Amino acid sequence: MKKLSQKELLKLDLIAVRIRKHIIEMLYQAKSGHPGGSLSAVDALVALYFVHMNHNPKKPNDPNRDRFILSKGHAAPALYATLAESGYFNVKELGKLRKINSILQGHPVCTSTPGVEASTGSLGHGLSFSNGVALAGKLDKKDYKVYCMMGDGETEEGQVWEAAAVASHYKLDNITAMIDRNYLQIDGNTEDVLKLESVKERWSSFGWHTIEIEGHNIKKILEALDQADNTKNKPTMIILNTIKGKGVSFMENNVDFHGVPPNQMERNYAMEELTQLEIKLEAQLK
Repeated sequence: MKKLSQKELLKLDLIAVRIRKHIIEMLYQAKSGHPGGSLSAVDALVALYFVHMNHNPKKPNDPNRDRFILSKGHAAPALYATLAESGYFNVKELGKLRKINSILQGHPVCTSTPGVEASTGSLGHGLSFSNGVALAGKLDKKDYKVYCMMGDGETEEGQVWEAAAVASHYKLDNITAMIDRNYLQIDGNTEDVLKLESVKERWSSFGWHTIEIEGHNIKKILEALDQADNTKNKPTMIILNTIKGKGVSFMENNVDFHGVPPNQMERNYAMEELTQLEIKLEAQLK
């Protein structure tokens, strides 16, 4: 990847803010959904869809495209907003989240939404699915890459570790997984529910090339993705140290917003905060 200028990085940060605004508005309109883990996942999605991945919204079924699998399917609002901003469908569709007959259901559905690669939501399945897609690419002699995002609480599932062993065994260097490490799941802090640390040592012990970075720094995310692409004979895990509810002060590190949408007052406060950040970034770009 070519080195991005400071202005180009600021433009990516601006896209991330706009996606976060979409998330807040979508969930407010739907009156249901998951803000916390959607907001924390945004920066990695921006890095993937607006810089790193080989994909074309005009050819969503291109057999040579890179694939992204959102294993933590409850963060669908982040994926939908990213796909809309990327050009897969009109941003007006975002207002129909969770509505009857909408293309945007509460969790991703690959038969309904352009750009969605897998129907997810049953936690723990995404990495296994990604392994299958990556192995198929190897067998078909394709050069595409597979990217999978998991939640940290999700990695308490036993199937995740079976998948981790399989990817290492088959030397699937065309798969890069990411963990949205925000330390919170629906029942509280991950270390209280089922201790995960050290995440990096665990994945390394399963034979993965493991990178740990700040998950809201798009420059660092892109550098980690480049490193993953250049790693041979083993899969790569990128641990994204993130903040649940990132970008909205009263949602940050607040487990109450794992699966509760904002009410009107909260929506207004959130949109005001994000709009102020948007204005600041726009001024820096002038």
